[in-house]
Amino acid sequence: MLWTIDAASDEPLYAQLVAQARVAAARGDLTPGDRLPSARELASSLDLNVHTVLKAYRQLRDDGLVELRRGRGAVVTARAATDIGAVEHALAAFVAAARSARLSPEAATTLVKEAMRR
Repeated sequence: MLWTIDAASDEPLYAQLVAQARVAAARGDLTPGDRLPSARELASSLDLNVHTVLKAYRQLRDDGLVELRRGRGAVVTARAATDIGAVEHALAAFVAAARSARLSPEAATTLVKEAMRR
């Protein structure tokens, strides 16, 4: 899995990592039993503080998507394997509606972000 960070984003860095892991698990790029990179490894490759990565891993653990095992790191759980198909279908319908309403991509993104906060 390729991890990326957008330093210019308003979204916290740890939350970007969490979101990427969730999407990867939903798409099947991360499967139960897969090991995530060690926190030090990932922090080094993305030029982040190791505590930022650990915060993301703890959030994933609290959400039930990974197990944190001493000496083994973060391991993807069976619960992480969800089907993103329904979400992609709903998103396609949303995009079609947004286009027909002539919303800009920025306005559509704002609507999605507001809906996710509720």
